[in-house]
Amino acid sequence: MRNMFRSLGIFNYRLWFLGALVSNIGAWMQATAQDWVVLTELTNHDATAVGVTMACQFGPPLVLVGVTGWVADRFDRRKLLLLTQSSLGILSVVIGVLLLTGVLTLPIMLVLATLFGVANAFDAPARQAFVSDIVGRSQASNAVALNSASFNMARLIGPAVGSILLILVGSGWVFVINAATFAAMLAALILIRRDELQPVARSKKGGGRLSDGVRYVAGRPDLVVTFAMAFLMGAFGMNFPIFASTMAVEFGRDADGYGLLSSALAAGSLVGALLAARRDRARLRVVMLASAGFGAMSIVSAMMPAYLAYALVCMAIGFCTVTMLTTANGFVQTTTDPALRGRVLALYLAVMMGSTPIGAPIIGAVADAWGPRTAIVVGGIAGLVAAAIGAAWLLFSGRLHRADDRRFHLTIDETRPVTVVTPVVEPTGTDDAVAQTHAAPTRR
Repeated sequence: MRNMFRSLGIFNYRLWFLGALVSNIGAWMQATAQDWVVLTELTNHDATAVGVTMACQFGPPLVLVGVTGWVADRFDRRKLLLLTQSSLGILSVVIGVLLLTGVLTLPIMLVLATLFGVANAFDAPARQAFVSDIVGRSQASNAVALNSASFNMARLIGPAVGSILLILVGSGWVFVINAATFAAMLAALILIRRDELQPVARSKKGGGRLSDGVRYVAGRPDLVVTFAMAFLMGAFGMNFPIFASTMAVEFGRDADGYGLLSSALAAGSLVGALLAARRDRARLRVVMLASAGFGAMSIVSAMMPAYLAYALVCMAIGFCTVTMLTTANGFVQTTTDPALRGRVLALYLAVMMGSTPIGAPIIGAVADAWGPRTAIVVGGIAGLVAAAIGAAWLLFSGRLHRADDRRFHLTIDETRPVTVVTPVVEPTGTDDAVAQTHAAPTRR
């Protein structure tokens, strides 16, 4: 148990964890309100409109990937996060006011969703990389898992509270309340002890280009496989706002029914995140197995005849989803050259989040044409295909049976660039199926 929460022994990380928890609760309240507003207030149960809104919100990370990763590597991440978090809070106030005054329309919502996406495009890679700045590479995998636990604790609470507030005070006030929760994250960023942050590795002159990150990923077949699996899951599998909202309507439920489905997903997600925090390192085989579990459970959920039965299966879906995402994120963070971490994370997030504009409208259109159950099956198949890609890599790369003549050797030193050599002829003398890592002493 102590090993599970070891990153919380760091003062700066405790501040970050608590600030993120409060902010994420507000974010999930807003996400619940936004999807429900688009589905029931701005349209007449139009799932395609929900998908288009998601596309506007998650498209900018893909479009701006050439800039956001460079910014995360080049500038002070704490100051950058102060700017992005403030911008997100202001946008929440704007939507809340427009709803309260009754002037919000779908086109305006799409514009504001796009602005949210732009702010998040800069926020996400900086926020992901800042975790390593707080705890160092040796604790990064655990900290990423605990971040996921915080995110999913909020996901457990936020949708339930948001759905209740939708009924009690209306959608506009949910956005205003979310804006207030950004104060917790801003306070954490201000109070962090800057002298205890890890020194940030900077690229040498001419090394700040996105192409450096692309070449780095292209030279790491394990990352290419991870990115491919994340793309399939992000595009077709993780369209939960569409799945949950349309299934709530399918079962004749109101906003509270939608909120309960989101909380059921979060309950399973929280368990997955906590179990991920117990692992010493992130492994690709876990990503593959979790993707397979997601695909199977999604197809099972589409066959559930009753609302509560569907909600129970959603818990298993949440568990598999977060296990896959947390492990993949931890693998990317802990095996990437520190000087390129921001750009690599920006690429990863662009692949995962930026795939939503491709998949969400398709999933929404499928739900409109053939019903939400068919859309869920499509998402499940995507999970199974992602698992097949991971299984093929593990089999043919030599990792599954630890074939040392076909495995590559990965060396990470926090003070020097990462070196990747393929293949390794001699045995490595280790049981690590992911990568052999050697870290220099941590500096402060």
